[in-house]
Amino acid sequence: MNIGEIAKRAGVSRSTVSYALSGKRPVSEDTRRKIQRVIDELGYQPNASARALANGRTSTIGLVFPPAGNHYTGMQLDFIGSVTEAAADHDYDVLLSPSGMDSDRSFQRLLGERRVDGAILMEMRLQDDRLDHLTEVGFPSVAIGRTANPQGSWWVGLDHTVLAAACVHHLADLGHRRVAFVNRPEPLLRAGYESAHRGLDGFTKAAAVRGLTVRTYSCGDDAASGQVCLQRILHDDPATTALVTLNEAALGGIYRGLAQAGRQVPHDFSVTGVVAGRWAETVTPQLTAADVPAEQMGRLAVELLVERLNHPATPARHHLLAPPISLRASTAPPGPGSAGAAPDLGAPAHP
Repeated sequence: MNIGEIAKRAGVSRSTVSYALSGKRPVSEDTRRKIQRVIDELGYQPNASARALANGRTSTIGLVFPPAGNHYTGMQLDFIGSVTEAAADHDYDVLLSPSGMDSDRSFQRLLGERRVDGAILMEMRLQDDRLDHLTEVGFPSVAIGRTANPQGSWWVGLDHTVLAAACVHHLADLGHRRVAFVNRPEPLLRAGYESAHRGLDGFTKAAAVRGLTVRTYSCGDDAASGQVCLQRILHDDPATTALVTLNEAALGGIYRGLAQAGRQVPHDFSVTGVVAGRWAETVTPQLTAADVPAEQMGRLAVELLVERLNHPATPARHHLLAPPISLRASTAPPGPGSAGAAPDLGAPAHP
């Protein structure tokens, strides 16, 4: 079924049907109703490409989301799902582009062929050429994450600096003095990934304030890497009694490594970090953590992009989230006599 058949049955010209569908030119109400009756009878659905040509919109948004390694982590899949569901609520489809640089062919096709009305960028770097390019060409976009200078751009961010610091203060309040930090993989740090750098910054500064002895580690996004990283932590400083992690994909391996080392969580070793809530609840004991609100962040990003598409003159807006730590079962004071425990000086807990 096509416009020609609709025009024939409605007794009007093809151009009149086209104008009635696109709204580009006025059509009398009687004629519009006549065309609509035929469309309803035939169950006609305009071709998506034809709609895009008619009104300049594709009803599709691009999700520019490179996997951190050779696969998407659980948290990354949570974000993809949240963006897709939120976009559907606004009657948008989502086209996934696994682009890490603005020179990637997938990214260039997304822009050059105008396949989408706007884009949501993920896995942001402190200096991100993708955002620079989109800003330069005036293409509507929203970032999940922040660059080093986010002023004047649209974004939804998680305050990894504040959240990593909150984890440190939680452990210090419990009496831990020797704490490790398990970050994302080293290649992401070298590439300037925002969450990895801001989380590291929050951890080191809070540890210095509390006078803790700390070591920091990069870790691959998988359980095997987590287990190897935990072995390194205990080898480098056997007196370590706790760790903070940003790497939820390594969490299962961290727990497995602790069990193999004979360290019971939380009686012999405490674990906390910044991870998605549903992943924090899959380990035993469940992880005390600042839960990443992936669903909320995806929804907010879509809402900002839809707002930007519908109201291009609106000044740039953003959301910076810092959820509280959810106290579960993976942290406790260090065991009696532990070398990593703080002496009982009656010091007040950190506010």
